[in-house]
Amino acid sequence: MEQRRAVHVVTGASGGVGRSIAEALLRSGDGVVVIDVAPAGWLDHAASDGGPRGAGIVGDAGDAEVLSAAIEQARELGELRGWVNNAAVFRDAWLHEAGSAGVLDIVDAILRPTVAGASAALDEFLRTGARGSIVNVSSHQAQRAVRGALPYAVAKAAIEGLTRAMAVDYGPRGIRTNAVALGSIVTERYVRHVEGLDVASRAAMERQIAHLHPLGRPGEAEEVANTVSFLLSDAASFVNGAVLPVDGGRAAQGLDPEER
Repeated sequence: MEQRRAVHVVTGASGGVGRSIAEALLRSGDGVVVIDVAPAGWLDHAASDGGPRGAGIVGDAGDAEVLSAAIEQARELGELRGWVNNAAVFRDAWLHEAGSAGVLDIVDAILRPTVAGASAALDEFLRTGARGSIVNVSSHQAQRAVRGALPYAVAKAAIEGLTRAMAVDYGPRGIRTNAVALGSIVTERYVRHVEGLDVASRAAMERQIAHLHPLGRPGEAEEVANTVSFLLSDAASFVNGAVLPVDGGRAAQGLDPEER
């Protein structure tokens, strides 16, 4: 019996880290379905002699109909084996200004796509009996909050809790769930922010970023993609419930005024 191509769904992959992840998976020979609110035009060239290997779904990664369409597309390309919950919302808020309702709305916007995506992937894995893999994208902020970004820290901490709970609940079914906790990564959004600064502010930010990351620099999207590809692969077959920092040592470093 011919083995069907492995297919992965990657959310938030029209650009940035998500695109790098999807491109890495395509290079490995697997199929990819991208979900994003913006079209993933770069997928137009994702084909092989055996036919298309990539497809894009435009829509909200937390919407049930969008997720259903992605599952259907994955079935056309092969068999769903992996799911990457990367879609993100960046909205800062102070609790005393936004209030509990405002903060919870932002938390929901960040958290819902990951919970909904994990559920959709899980349903398909259980239906087919695939020993699937889910990778959730978290942040160093899940453990070390940044002032003014309370909703983001809350949502990412919940995503890491979800990762561990799913690993325990569905590991016995052969389904692995892991997460990557990112430091500062160079993306289009990062570049736009830096380019919008004046010369002095840009230099100050670059010094601070270098200081925060013991490797002395921000990460590259491809470095995240390599780690996610590993977690999805059989090479990580005994890795389950892990939250792997991809942050150049940022989470390991204890900043202190007496450092030498």
